[in-house]
Amino acid sequence: METAATDNTPAFQFNKTWEELLDSSEFVQIFLSDVLEEYIVKQRWYAGKASKLKYIELAEFFKIQQKGEVYYGLILEVNFVEAFYQHYFLPIAFVTDDNFAQHDRILPIEINNQRGYIIDAANLEAFRKLVFERIATADPIDTTKVQYHKSHGFENKSYESSRFMGLEQSNTSLVYNEKYVLKFFRRIFADKNPDYEMSRFLSEKKGFRNTPSYLGSINLVDSENSNITIGLMQEMIPNEGDSWDYMLKELHKVFSNLEYKSIDIESLPNIDLYERLSIENIPPQIIDWAGLNLFLKVQTLAKRTAEMHIALGSEFEETAFTPEHYNGDYEVWLKNKMLYQFQNRLNTVENNMHKLDGLALDLAKEFLDKKNSIRKRFVDFDWTKLKGERIRIHGDYHLGQVLVENNDFYILDFEGEPESTIRDRKVKQPPLKDVAGLFRSFHYAIYATIFNNKDSYPSSQNNLFKGGEILYRYITGLFLGTYVTLTQNANLNLGYNQERIFILKYCLLEKAIYELGYELNSRPKWAVIPLKGISNIINH
Repeated sequence: METAATDNTPAFQFNKTWEELLDSSEFVQIFLSDVLEEYIVKQRWYAGKASKLKYIELAEFFKIQQKGEVYYGLILEVNFVEAFYQHYFLPIAFVTDDNFAQHDRILPIEINNQRGYIIDAANLEAFRKLVFERIATADPIDTTKVQYHKSHGFENKSYESSRFMGLEQSNTSLVYNEKYVLKFFRRIFADKNPDYEMSRFLSEKKGFRNTPSYLGSINLVDSENSNITIGLMQEMIPNEGDSWDYMLKELHKVFSNLEYKSIDIESLPNIDLYERLSIENIPPQIIDWAGLNLFLKVQTLAKRTAEMHIALGSEFEETAFTPEHYNGDYEVWLKNKMLYQFQNRLNTVENNMHKLDGLALDLAKEFLDKKNSIRKRFVDFDWTKLKGERIRIHGDYHLGQVLVENNDFYILDFEGEPESTIRDRKVKQPPLKDVAGLFRSFHYAIYATIFNNKDSYPSSQNNLFKGGEILYRYITGLFLGTYVTLTQNANLNLGYNQERIFILKYCLLEKAIYELGYELNSRPKWAVIPLKGISNIINH
């Protein structure tokens, strides 16, 4: 290697071909320490921003190639000062034309007297086309290091166009032919990604229609023989947006109706939390206030959720998906996980009390006063009393993971809980944990509507909160009534009634405590939402 002497030449020059470059230890050392450390921390998909980067190692590299075109896939091991590490996937290309290096330039470089740039290959149409063609022409069984797979639904497809899908946080999604989506997983794990496993299982094996169909994938067999998912190809669902945005619009209409229809919140009929309802059970005053359409949509979403769980709970061959009963191992795993998370959130609350006021401060004091009884609730999980089954679940189920199209709902993103290890994401859990995730999302949507439009509604904020809590009970009651009836009819064993309510409350408490840490750290004004959720459960 030579180092450049003038401003006009790249800082790094190597007398190697592109195909030989990664075999050069000198290049790899410079690339990892001088270049990538600075580049990676600026990427949206980089999940280590809260920690201090120590150094990067090249854990693995492999060629992504076809007919003489060669790109590299890098598996980067990012080591942190706090003594843990994360793995990331980065595809790279070498281009000599400035026009191809407008975005995500990683390094100006001269290779074998050719000046150019190393860039993130996802920016290059030629690379995107090659990946599409490798999946479209994949052999039924691929035993090479980089394994391409296609489903029966992806026969005889040819490349037309490709583009980035848009602003994503943790992955990079490419849209092909305006019909298909290839998701490149950026943060990766030494195992098959749950999104790949669940997508393939639900659409190929169970024919579940309300999720994007699995079309193909790219998996890497690494030096330790682990199977790592790099990419997942699915059909693109035409949609009107996600359920979170949809619900915010609908709820804005509901709260606007308070003034428009002169509704007195104090006189609205109320019900107990977790009471199972059908639409016929909802009082006319509530239907008049919120509108029938909202409840019909909640009913449809409950049906789709039940159908997803029925599909996931109806497998008796593939052991990764066969239902299991509760046992001592699961109880120990759950309690350890919960107590660790609870202690972490307790410390966060104690350290952030000064950021809170009003109702949020009162609820935070209640949380601290009742910490021993909350801890006891987590410890009181006794598997011997539970008769229901555990199955593979979505694991990070909320309104943002569900698309709306034509009065129907489509469920996406089965990667699981972001804070969990890959092994923990595959643990079979009560299906009601997904239901709890959605209930917390409904609760959030109600409060977010009040916060985002506080000047649009003439009622006081506390009065709006009261109305919101009444609405929450009817939404969740209808959801629960619809969901439990469908799952019982399909023989998915959720346990007896008291057991269902116990598990639902347990999972709601877990979810609200998980949310509390996020809110206190990033937007303390919203901490009232999980705190109110916790208060509902501990006082019910």
